[in-house]
Amino acid sequence: MHETADQPNGNRSTSLVESLQLGPLLFLTAIFWMGFVARIIWSPLLPTIEKDLGITHTTAGSLFLYVSFGYMTGLLGSGFVSNRITHRRAIILSAVIVGGALLWIAFWQGFWVLQSGLFILGIGGGFYLPSGVASITALVRPRNWGKALAVHELAPVLAFISSPLASELLLRFFSWRGVVSIVGVGSLLAGMAFVFFGRGGEFPGEQPNMKSARLLFSEPSFWIMAALFCLAVSSTIGIYTMIPLYLVVDHGLDRSFVNFLFSLSRLPTVGTIFFAGWARDRFGSKKTLGWVFFLGCFATVTMGIAPTNLVIAIMFVQPLIASSFFPAGFSALSGIGPPSVRNISISFTLPISMTIGGGVIPTWIGFMGDRGSFGFGIAVAGGLLLLGALLARFLKIEGEDH
Repeated sequence: MHETADQPNGNRSTSLVESLQLGPLLFLTAIFWMGFVARIIWSPLLPTIEKDLGITHTTAGSLFLYVSFGYMTGLLGSGFVSNRITHRRAIILSAVIVGGALLWIAFWQGFWVLQSGLFILGIGGGFYLPSGVASITALVRPRNWGKALAVHELAPVLAFISSPLASELLLRFFSWRGVVSIVGVGSLLAGMAFVFFGRGGEFPGEQPNMKSARLLFSEPSFWIMAALFCLAVSSTIGIYTMIPLYLVVDHGLDRSFVNFLFSLSRLPTVGTIFFAGWARDRFGSKKTLGWVFFLGCFATVTMGIAPTNLVIAIMFVQPLIASSFFPAGFSALSGIGPPSVRNISISFTLPISMTIGGGVIPTWIGFMGDRGSFGFGIAVAGGLLLLGALLARFLKIEGEDH
């Protein structure tokens, strides 16, 4: 039987570092970061890929749809995989598949190679998150879930910051395929390192079945969280993936400047993610999520309709708000249903959210870009976030009395 956060574990008057299991937590965060970079590095590379392959904005945006379909497949299958090989091995397998898919894309030609490689990349990425979150919530006591998941959510934040800078730097010396191959090797090395030095997740996941599905599907809050995750992914990955093309095409900015600005605008979110974790622990998930979506709607719509100078300013505000969703979001999702289906709730929630938010929304924005206005596509996506502020009011989360 694996050790959980609620089992006796010596002196409970431990430091915050000990109570958060910071060493294993940071290792899992590093694995998450590597996999996230692999999925979003395509955004700053997109203007270069468009020119090299001669594709339209809609086709470029649809590349993220292949990643999302793969991610959906990986998430839906993650419970079966972790049930048979444990969460730990599922995490290692995720890193290996991601690295292999990137090397497949880098060393073979043809648009079908790119499409199939992105799909496989998504599958590998989908295996990680349910096992990663289940491993963390088993290591850390529930009262510290907000803080621990905030640390874990540093991975996407740091990926958003590092991907544009890394791609721009590497593009000075390599083609876009060379950049992809370097990330692929990094993912393989991360998986190998976890084999020897990683800790946590040494227990099987819950395999999806009709019983666990009925437990979740009977909870109205589960369906609300599924909708909220769709909106949250739209406001983060969906918007992020198309911003470089938006600024280069609609606002006429230089690609190198855009990628530098793109990275710089994400730096403040490093601090915001911890504030979001504290806000969840202090005010509860419902209030935190409601404010995140209300403010996110205003910022995203403004980004789509404002003139260039204001768009640049809003670029520093919008990600601060959007990234604040996930500590409260994952914490709320972990409080729906019994602990035995915790990883299953993620496996059922994220497929649709990644497909819509991370695939359909970029394709929609690219479609509008081909018709002369990336900004309109972004503004429409932002307007939908107001629905999230309304839905959050109806959440019922076990253990919250806020």
